[in-house]
Amino acid sequence: MSDFDVPTVTVDRLPDGAVLLDCREDDEWAAGHIDGAVHVPMNEIPQRLSSEPGQLTPDAKIVVVCKVGSRSAHVAAWLNQNGFDAVNLSGGMLAWATSGRSMTSTGGGPPHVA
Repeated sequence: MSDFDVPTVTVDRLPDGAVLLDCREDDEWAAGHIDGAVHVPMNEIPQRLSSEPGQLTPDAKIVVVCKVGSRSAHVAAWLNQNGFDAVNLSGGMLAWATSGRSMTSTGGGPPHVA
C-alpha cells in the first residue's frame, strides 16, 4: 500500500469510537491538539507500539492526524501494513481548526495549529 492508497476520513465523518493518534512533534502538540487524542510523535510510533501500546491496538479504529495530512498518511500506511486499522484525517489539524472543532493546549495559551 502506498501513501496515496491510504484510506482517509474528513473531520465531519470521524468513525464513532475511533482512537485519534496525533503524530506531530511535541511543540506542535503543546500549541494545540484535539482533547482526548493520543500523542506519539511519528518517529516514536514503532517503539511505543512494542512497549506501551495503550489504546493503539490492532482491533481499534485509529484516525491518524498531523498538521496537514502528509505525515499522518505515512503513519496510517505503516500501521495498516502492520495489521492495524488506520485512516488518515484529511487536511489534518488545519482542517480540524478550520471546521471550528475545539482544541486544547498545554501551557495555558490559546490553542492554535503550529
